[in-house]
Amino acid sequence: MKFSERVYRLCKRIPKGKITTYKIVAEALKSKGYRAVGNVLNKNRNKDVPCHRIIDSKGHLHGFYSGIKNKERLLKKEGLKIKNKGVVDFEKYLYRF
Repeated sequence: MKFSERVYRLCKRIPKGKITTYKIVAEALKSKGYRAVGNVLNKNRNKDVPCHRIIDSKGHLHGFYSGIKNKERLLKKEGLKIKNKGVVDFEKYLYRF
């Protein structure tokens, strides 16, 4: 199975209202390719893959093909509280595989 398919399959497991990081996704795939995960997700156009639920390890929203504002809107729609500068509350929302 291709790396991209493995990333998409794993991302589909993240429940609504939760987020995870590029690093956590990579580690779950037994990889250190955090940026590779980001590159794969930046190319995603499949609405069944909730790539808007992936953020960086500092809690910032990054790399969404339709823009950061749309990523923030989708996360808010799922009930997440977004703080200043797009930082979400890790303790409350972080999902680990």
